[in-house]
Amino acid sequence: MEEDTTLAESLASSGHDLIAPSLIQTEVANALWKKKRKGAIDLEGAQRVCDHLPGFFKELIAVEPLLQHAITLSFAYDHTIYDCIYLSLAHRRKCPLVTADRRLADKVQGHPLTPKVLHLSQWQP
Repeated sequence: MEEDTTLAESLASSGHDLIAPSLIQTEVANALWKKKRKGAIDLEGAQRVCDHLPGFFKELIAVEPLLQHAITLSFAYDHTIYDCIYLSLAHRRKCPLVTADRRLADKVQGHPLTPKVLHLSQWQP
């Protein structure tokens, strides 16, 4: 997990134009809630993270236009709609998806319905 954090920080500070579905804000907020339950973050820290999160991205894209394709992917891969929204965005924008989810990366690698998917450990600055 610590290695993924370091790699994610490296990606975020790489100068590449990063995009994400607006869903990322909800997912990060949920992860922060889980950290709070473990005593790893307080309310002010979580709010600070949420306030700064959009600044890491060139653009946050609405989820609704991605849903039809995401549902198709979700049914095809028997995988969560949440992850398939990220796949759908990468497909629509014709860009790679970089993810810390090795299971997702392995599951969809090379499939014709998906974009190029890289695990964080495969990403090179």
